Amino acid sequence: VQLVESGGGLVQPGGSLRLSCAASGFTFSTYAMSWYRQAPGKERELVAAITSVGGGTHYADSVKGRFTISRDNAKNTVYLQMNSLKPEDTAVYYCAAKLHGTANNPGAYDYWGQGTQVTVSS
Repeated sequence: VQLVESGGGLVQPGGSLRLSCAASGFTFSTYAMSWYRQAPGKERELVAAITSVGGGTHYADSVKGRFTISRDNAKNTVYLQMNSLKPEDTAVYYCAAKLHGTANNPGAYDYWGQGTQVTVSS
């Protein structure tokens, strides 16, 4: 099983980034997918989640209206489009997979990626 994130980097405040997470080794279409982030000295927090079917989504209040999660089951990939980025969005972003629905509990997830660094700074 692998989850491989990409697309992170350094961006100025107000800029945009698109993260991708390519999955392999499990039946991607049957898993809910989420993006978490963790800033230095802080707990890992749920940013956005999407169900396996139907495309139902959930967002943290701090990113609503700025971030969009989506998935392409044909490509076994989940995306996070991040617009209007703020310095407080700086963190390592992880994708995670969970069978039988999303959860706001990192311990409930079955698989994790290695993370990609997002830095928002002028």
